[in-house]
Amino acid sequence: MQAYLGIDVGSVTTKLVVLDEKYHVLDALYLRTRGKPLDVVQQGLRQISERLAPDVSIAGVGTTGSGRYLAGAVVGADVIKNEITAHAVAASHFVPGVQTIIEIGGQDSKIIVLRDGVAVDFGMNTVCAAGTGAFLDQQAARLGIDIESVGPMALQSKTPVRIAGRCTVFAESDMIHKQQMGHRVEDILYGLCQAMARNYLNNVGLGKEIRELIVFQGGVAFNKGMIRAFEEALNAPVHVPPHHEVMGAIGAAILAHEGIARNGHRTQFKGFGVSDLKYRTTSFECHHCTNHCEIVQVTVDKQLIARWGGRCERWEVMSATPATISEQACVTCEA
Repeated sequence: MQAYLGIDVGSVTTKLVVLDEKYHVLDALYLRTRGKPLDVVQQGLRQISERLAPDVSIAGVGTTGSGRYLAGAVVGADVIKNEITAHAVAASHFVPGVQTIIEIGGQDSKIIVLRDGVAVDFGMNTVCAAGTGAFLDQQAARLGIDIESVGPMALQSKTPVRIAGRCTVFAESDMIHKQQMGHRVEDILYGLCQAMARNYLNNVGLGKEIRELIVFQGGVAFNKGMIRAFEEALNAPVHVPPHHEVMGAIGAAILAHEGIARNGHRTQFKGFGVSDLKYRTTSFECHHCTNHCEIVQVTVDKQLIARWGGRCERWEVMSATPATISEQACVTCEA
């Protein structure tokens, strides 16, 4: 059986998915990145290889997320795509006709506007944590509640309190004040969900034309309180697709399949054995022009296998040594 591997490396979690040729999920992993994306990708590959049936052969690999280039270099990706494209492709497959995607992850959130299956606009929040899963996780821990219990408890609220949700500092102090006043925990929790929904729509969704069908993706979509808060704020149903927490990885796998089928070449996948190799990542700053690009490079057994991060092609050569590359002309970095 031919299958396609998608890897989504985020700042908080790393997701791996294996799809068959009809895009059914054969296996999926949801791992904590813990600041070690390379180690976690290798760990995920080991687990996937042990769980897949012996007759499954990886025919294509796609990577996405903030660590997509690192993962792509390690596994030998056929396709490396940004999160916007990957999430849009996956959502369109599971919810045909989707026009708005709400995606909230551990450290960032994004909105994707689609028309006729094509992403025509998007917005992202990567600066403030007030509307992300990490903030929700932190507040649940402060209240002494397991994060999985937040959604069910929030749905029990009858009179939710209003929480100032535009800033993590103000939101936390507001929650403490509401607790001291004697408000019920479930009312505080649902007030927090409403505050996060307002914050998202007033920041990430500002100026975006939100049309139905609306899809909610990312790990925060596990929280039923957040689903209800968005439905109330938008006055429209919000759909949560299956495997919503790994949609980026699913999109990457779909794009890998499409790329292989379109180009007709064999996969560049290096095999699950790469999980046992000793990779090393280093970085340096290029001083050739005023951009001062931060270049990241990956080596295995002292052999350079990948380099990226520049605004021009100066450091994109894989087979040459740094001394050789430094003699090349900078093509576009000063434009």
